[in-house]
Amino acid sequence: MSNFPFQRLQVDLAALISRSPAGQRLPSEPDLAKQLGVSRATLREAMRSFETQGLIRRRQGSGTFVVGKTQVMESGLEVLESLESIAKRLGLKVSVSDLSIEATVADEELAKMLNVPLGENLTRVRRVVHTDERPVAYLVDILPATFLGSKDLPADFHGSVLDFLLGRGDALKTSRANVSAIGATPEVAKALQIQRGDVLLHFYSQLFDERGKVVDYSLSYSIPGYFHFHIVRRVKIV
Repeated sequence: MSNFPFQRLQVDLAALISRSPAGQRLPSEPDLAKQLGVSRATLREAMRSFETQGLIRRRQGSGTFVVGKTQVMESGLEVLESLESIAKRLGLKVSVSDLSIEATVADEELAKMLNVPLGENLTRVRRVVHTDERPVAYLVDILPATFLGSKDLPADFHGSVLDFLLGRGDALKTSRANVSAIGATPEVAKALQIQRGDVLLHFYSQLFDERGKVVDYSLSYSIPGYFHFHIVRRVKIV
């Protein structure tokens, strides 16, 4: 298999990354493609697999950098918990930047996902989660303003809307989530310091209270190499 050009390219890239210290910038795409004897398009495709493993990071306008080894955030999807709670359980340190809490109104999509009328007043909370001083996830929560106003969050809010609601005593019951792999939009790419179109793990979910009312519509965009989610399923006996 290693005789095929693409597999050989991946082996060469893996060797280059493994012997480069964390934080080192790799040669530019044109120089690296010339060095390895491939086209830039082929090189870019090969590098994506190393990005999803969290081994390299492409920063818009700065280049591609080698990432040091980092502990993966691992969790099952059977129980809803915040990234902060996962990190605390694993002994990891996380921080939040670019926190934005703003008032908005429901357009057609948000009205449908939150089951509210068009034009309903909403609160949107956006932030970037970092681990080891690296941005690894971009999170967005949209909630009815009657449930959470833009001024309800405390000054020391640390980033988890779920943890805040649980701490406030809200009767939350279930969450319905959808998971997919998508390419980073310009907004998300800028927040995570990656290239537009880079592959991300995307969750969008609805959080329901005990009456079955949607109280939060959330979106998360995560760099795959830093997260490992699994599902435990029962065997169906027929």
